[in-house]
Amino acid sequence: MNQRRVLVYYAWSRPAESAAPLHVIDDRFPALFESRRTSFPQFHEFADPQRFDQGIAGFLDHIMKRNFAAFVELASGLTGHAVREIERVADDGTLTPLGPEVLDGVDTLIVISFDSFVTDQRAGSGEIEAVEAFLGDPDHLAFVCPHHDIGELESLPESSHLQRQIEEYRHHGDRTIPSRQGFGAFARSLLAGLGVPVENRYGLRPAVDADGSPAAIEIDAPLDRLGVLANVRTFNLHPHLPQLERLGDAIGKLDVLARQRIDTGAPPHLFSREHTTFDALLQSRPEAFNGSLFVSDTTLWSSMAGGVDSLRQLWTNVVQRPSRADPQRGS
Repeated sequence: MNQRRVLVYYAWSRPAESAAPLHVIDDRFPALFESRRTSFPQFHEFADPQRFDQGIAGFLDHIMKRNFAAFVELASGLTGHAVREIERVADDGTLTPLGPEVLDGVDTLIVISFDSFVTDQRAGSGEIEAVEAFLGDPDHLAFVCPHHDIGELESLPESSHLQRQIEEYRHHGDRTIPSRQGFGAFARSLLAGLGVPVENRYGLRPAVDADGSPAAIEIDAPLDRLGVLANVRTFNLHPHLPQLERLGDAIGKLDVLARQRIDTGAPPHLFSREHTTFDALLQSRPEAFNGSLFVSDTTLWSSMAGGVDSLRQLWTNVVQRPSRADPQRGS
């Protein structure tokens, strides 16, 4: 058993997410009752409104956060330390920035940037400095994890809006997702502040094997210097995963460590017309930071979409990685 200390930081504002008006279907989480309706009989155990909040808050508590419980349990067991879980803005409005106090004593940071764009969660200068300092330690590792950006129309003429959103919706095929839903502004702002801007584009449907399991990922094994993908064959089958697009200096500072194949049987998508894979896992180059920075989709830490045995191997590799402590610290 090692002595790793893990922090999972949920970069959402609970009040802002929970208060999203239900009559607006775009750019918000579903309510618990909506999930029950679209997925029946799944989630039927949450049908009692006296016991379970049927709104968005209920979805966050009973579906969303529950999906990360498997990682938290495994990491706690492997390290012998309880995984710390922090929400950026709690129900009572208390803001807990990702600052030095939060990162004190932590060597493994997982930022779950499942924050809706409309809530405008952005890393402040103090948070960026704190994470930069965190990555100054060669034994430290951070995963910064946005989710998809479906139905983005900013660069298109209005006459093309509906057709683009229909195409994206048909490609991923998930009837629970509205025409427009974007997550991860906190991750984008943090990565940009660290000098490695990445944008999470689209929501792409990953390929499956004949038996219905996730197709194998394509790994650039010589780049895997920490062994995080040792014996990892697949990621998951979440139906809308982002292309992690490196921008500006990120192209020279981040490598593509793993790619996932796009489902060729899915209806065409503007990205899939020119690409057969999407960049699913990025890793900082040795000269970028003393520590290690990775960028992945949030669902890499979730048990909700298959491939869990392989994901457990990834989680194990991360929390049991060999020490790279700076000898000057006396560690």
